Amino acid sequence: MKLLRTITAAVLLAAAFRPAFAAEAIFPPGLRVGLTPPAGLALAKTFPGFETMDRSVKVLLTELPVQAYAEVVNAIKANPATTTPNGTKPEAIETAAGPAYYTTETAKDGAATVRRYSMILSGGAFAGYVAVQVPETATKIYNDEAVRQMFATAAIRKQVPVEEQLALMPFKLTELSDFKNVRTLAPGSALLLADGDEASGIEPAPFMLIGMIAATPQEPDDRGRFAQQAATTIPGMREAHITMSEPIRIDGQPAYETRIDATSGKDNTPVTLVQWLRFGGPNTLRVIGSAPRTQWSSAFPRFRAVRDGIQPRG
Repeated sequence: MKLLRTITAAVLLAAAFRPAFAAEAIFPPGLRVGLTPPAGLALAKTFPGFETMDRSVKVLLTELPVQAYAEVVNAIKANPATTTPNGTKPEAIETAAGPAYYTTETAKDGAATVRRYSMILSGGAFAGYVAVQVPETATKIYNDEAVRQMFATAAIRKQVPVEEQLALMPFKLTELSDFKNVRTLAPGSALLLADGDEASGIEPAPFMLIGMIAATPQEPDDRGRFAQQAATTIPGMREAHITMSEPIRIDGQPAYETRIDATSGKDNTPVTLVQWLRFGGPNTLRVIGSAPRTQWSSAFPRFRAVRDGIQPRG
């Protein structure tokens, strides 16, 4: 019993003296990069990051292509005295996620003087980016050292829970058709379902992109032209030509289906794509499915099942 009391006391004592910087990182919804914000900052309501109650101090977090971090590292290695276009020199910092680089500068936000900080770090398959803005009136509390300590807490999570990602979208998704990877390309605006991943490449396997277009045809007769114009903006296609484009109905609503043959990916994989546009209201739901031509017959029913499982939120 005495031993048990001693062990219990030791555990409680260790917990009481655990340093403040050991607090777990907080990840803005949908992101794989997070950090521990200083006291006085909470999750922002209008952007991915943190802010003070008066919204004067802002900490923005986002994800960039993996090459962004490599470009910074290579530039510094090639010229250790390198500076940014604003004349600031990147400084190295060790974070909870590994090595990172950040810059500091004084700038103007309208008439106000502000301190701005930017940090980039490697997330493995992506680059994490943190931007901070502190008005001059708040620099006594959120000074250079406080921001540096915050940067040091930056952490990476390998995956964002699927439920967390889906909750950000302006629609409900009730069917995922056994896609292996679910990823929000921009939290709350575009969703990727894929059998491939960032390491092996997305294009060589079936994948889907789902999002909203902030526009809709003025007249029903304009839907065909609208659909074909939207199809030409699908990223990653080469040597593309439309093989079919016709009006349909999805869940009782007017829609348009367009099919395209193209090549895609670094290996010029022959692919077939389908684009569904579902009209109704000021925005247009856009669903894109792409598969290597050899896998089209098995992929298309999966695409259609996901499409038919999309429902309005609320």
